[in-house]
Amino acid sequence: MAGLNKVTVDDINVKGKKVLVRVDFNVPLKDGKITNDNRITAALPTINKLVADGGKVVLCSHLGKPKNGPEDKFSLKPAADRLAELVSAKVTFAKDDTVVGENAKKAVAEMNEGEIVVLENTRFRGAEETKNGEEFAKELADLVDDEVFVMDAFGSAHRAHASTAGVAKFVKETAVGYLMQKEINFLGNAVEDPVRPFVAILGGAKVADKLNVINNLIEKCDTLIIGGGMAYTFLKAQGKEVGTSLVDDTKIDYCKEMIEKAAKEGKTLLLPVDTTVAASFPDPIDAPIEVEVMDSIPADKMGLDIGTKTAEMYAEAVKSAKTVVWNGPMGVFENPVLAKGTIAVAKSLAETDATTIIGGGDSAAAVISLGFADKMSHISTGGGASLEYLEGKVLPGIDVIADK
Repeated sequence: MAGLNKVTVDDINVKGKKVLVRVDFNVPLKDGKITNDNRITAALPTINKLVADGGKVVLCSHLGKPKNGPEDKFSLKPAADRLAELVSAKVTFAKDDTVVGENAKKAVAEMNEGEIVVLENTRFRGAEETKNGEEFAKELADLVDDEVFVMDAFGSAHRAHASTAGVAKFVKETAVGYLMQKEINFLGNAVEDPVRPFVAILGGAKVADKLNVINNLIEKCDTLIIGGGMAYTFLKAQGKEVGTSLVDDTKIDYCKEMIEKAAKEGKTLLLPVDTTVAASFPDPIDAPIEVEVMDSIPADKMGLDIGTKTAEMYAEAVKSAKTVVWNGPMGVFENPVLAKGTIAVAKSLAETDATTIIGGGDSAAAVISLGFADKMSHISTGGGASLEYLEGKVLPGIDVIADK
């Protein structure tokens, strides 16, 4: 998977051609206003490159999960408006409930070189989009005269949808954008060809979400660090008392296997040696809460974050690393009292000279909210996609792009 040698936007000539670009404009909205435009700004290098090269740039994306076909609250218009503020090119929003209907066709037909048309939410087509409907994929390709498709939405690359994968077979040229290229380079190289020592840190609530990731990373890394809610299933597998902590009893044998596998392959597997405990889960999640740090968890308490000694041990393991991949927080980081473990890990990554890769989702949110974003080598834009990449899966949205 490493060095996936895909055609990129630097390898194609788009002058005068219509280019369909799958971006990830799935931005958070509140009362119709965008609350975070990171996904739009992340797409700008690719968009600006295609505009500068004289392409007629047609952007498509999903937004949210509309259940009943077209709904105004899921319109991509706010994203198109924000894009217009960020680029010097002319931006036209094609409001069109079928995404590729008369309004879209007219807007594309009237484009000049170096202009942008933003299509309506691809999920307005429902199952035609999400089940990779051939007819919708073909209509998207037809809109750009079957000329060029650029995939730059890594956050959706693990989904075989009409706009992420299906459309590719109906166009003459395909390429990945800069954002996709960066994700492939960082995540692919980290897993397949890392500079060692390679330390992987996995957190988050459930072991079940990361079964294949754990298995794959034990084979690839030198040290695997486990934190978050999933650590308690591992601790129970070691015969330790975990009180009322979150445990998946169906995965205890699996955790035993992974502990044995790490030992057999000579890998270091680090689990918490102390825990921040409380009587119950905070409700609401950021409510004030009484906590204690303990070496073993009492029967009437639950673990909600790694403890002080564990945080120091994990930070020490990172110091000598040359490559670090981190996916998933160490505790309930949304609560200030229970964010200490996650902060300690983020701080240790910020202070190391290693290549540091944050695998999207909650760990990305944690790093950004804690102010460490500019200290990381790469923060992935895809939660589910980066997890599947770390599992060693082939992602449909990458697979369909032509090799060099």
